[in-house]
Amino acid sequence: MTALAKPEDERITFVLGGARSGKSHFAESFVASLPRPWVYVATAEAHDDEMAARIAEHQARREAGWQTIEAPHELAEAIRAAPKGAIVLVDCLTLWLSNIMHVPFDIDRAMGQLEQALHMRENATVLVSNEVGLGLVPETPLGRAFRDAQGHLNQRIAAIASRVFLVVAGQPLVVKGST
Repeated sequence: MTALAKPEDERITFVLGGARSGKSHFAESFVASLPRPWVYVATAEAHDDEMAARIAEHQARREAGWQTIEAPHELAEAIRAAPKGAIVLVDCLTLWLSNIMHVPFDIDRAMGQLEQALHMRENATVLVSNEVGLGLVPETPLGRAFRDAQGHLNQRIAAIASRVFLVVAGQPLVVKGST
């Protein structure tokens, strides 16, 4: 557990997986099994046609009844702004981290603010993230810095979450806690 981490929080569920592993679909289904209202905090930005298509795919898959908050940078603020009684799904921490690494953000401070916002929520929050440390070592210094920061962020969130799932080939594996 990091110095800033608090004990496990029963309201926090963390869903990890590789690209196209089914982690977002699993997280959406998990949230949809809980009482409404549901808030989807989207961190993606459509800088090209391929990303726009991915975003559209995610939007089309969600049933009616989701409120969306777009938060490519100010994630802690978006979580704090979500209605108190809502179940919040953050998809995904990987894109958020990538976004803030390209602008002048203090990454460690932003991670701490995220942890604080999660602990302040009165209702459940489900966070989605990529497990990026299982592949090749990135070729560039920025790629290695991103991989390292993502691993650090994933460890911090897993430390405070009561449930952690790893989704592999569409199958959720319980890493911590219970279903």
